[in-house]
Amino acid sequence: MAALMGANEELRRNTAPELEELELELLLEAVVRRFGFDFRLHDRAPLKRKLFGFMQLRGLATLSQLQDHVLHDPATAGNLLRALHVPPATLFDDPAEALMLRESAEHSLRGAALPRIWLADCAGAGQAWTLAIILSEMGLLAHAEIHATVASDDMLDEAAAAWLTEAELERAQSAYAQAGGKGRLADYFTIQGGHAVLAPSLRCHITWAQYNLVTDASFNEFNLIACQRALPDFGPLLRQRVLQLFHDSLVPFGTLGLDRELDPADPFSAGYLALSPGQPWYKRVT
Repeated sequence: MAALMGANEELRRNTAPELEELELELLLEAVVRRFGFDFRLHDRAPLKRKLFGFMQLRGLATLSQLQDHVLHDPATAGNLLRALHVPPATLFDDPAEALMLRESAEHSLRGAALPRIWLADCAGAGQAWTLAIILSEMGLLAHAEIHATVASDDMLDEAAAAWLTEAELERAQSAYAQAGGKGRLADYFTIQGGHAVLAPSLRCHITWAQYNLVTDASFNEFNLIACQRALPDFGPLLRQRVLQLFHDSLVPFGTLGLDRELDPADPFSAGYLALSPGQPWYKRVT
């Protein structure tokens, strides 16, 4: 097997760059026409890393071979689409992000009659549950609506079926404390048969939906929008489109969480003020 993988990697490296680009374009066109998912405006570097990693695990030497498998094997197609989207998060896996969510919630949700939060291209139950716990601790969850959108129905199913082991919940305790948590993480979960699931009193404030950032229009107004994990994959044109979408969906004085700091050339950048120096979290001021 190792010899086969090595031979496949050698074949891929020896493929002419112009031929590889043609294969890539054909693969992306096949994916959008067959499955409706458009990666054509994604940044090429991270896209290729994901594709070549996927191919290596399956012993495929060329993008043309991958296209053949994707078009004729539903399991391969589903696995590839999952691999190209945002990887699943674990509970409090990014304490720095969680701390900024706390600060953002304080700036944009307190005082709002019906706070709405959009986790755009949400990284699964781990990210949504993290936010629900944070808002509960801050006394903001009771009247809040968390809208967690994902790119596919398969990812919706993942979120609906998500659970943690007791060991995973215990390991998350230290990250929770680093993110400002003061209590006992297990108190927010129902534990039965070794499975830990977010308590219904918190879970009922999370609404899951399938949503395509590339093609879909604004669907509500929000006090806080967070999209740190998907944006790094987007090419310049797609990034500008998504920033426009977020601007159209964010209420005045709402908060926007991005993957990197706004560039002066980004649309509407002059209407946003950073919450903290060096952090890509902004309050809309116009």
